[in-house]
Amino acid sequence: MANTNITMRIDENLKAQLQELMSDLGLDMTTFFTMAAKQAIREQALPFNVSREIPNKETIEAFQEVEEMKKHPENVKSYSSFSDLLNEVKQDV
Repeated sequence: MANTNITMRIDENLKAQLQELMSDLGLDMTTFFTMAAKQAIREQALPFNVSREIPNKETIEAFQEVEEMKKHPENVKSYSSFSDLLNEVKQDV
């Protein structure tokens, strides 16, 4: 099978890190990219999981609560010790 060249641009630091990893694994960059290409063809998909980490509603609400606490610390209950906090939690249960 005939070979062909591919030219690509990649961040210099990222390339160095990838070369180091591949070397530790006993591979070179060409072998790595060939493996990734073959896996993509075999699976008919990307050879790795691609996703966006989108916080759920509960997490978004928690972020908003923290921002409100930062804006209005006078409205936030505080405790003199961890034991005091635990005692209140036990009372609520």
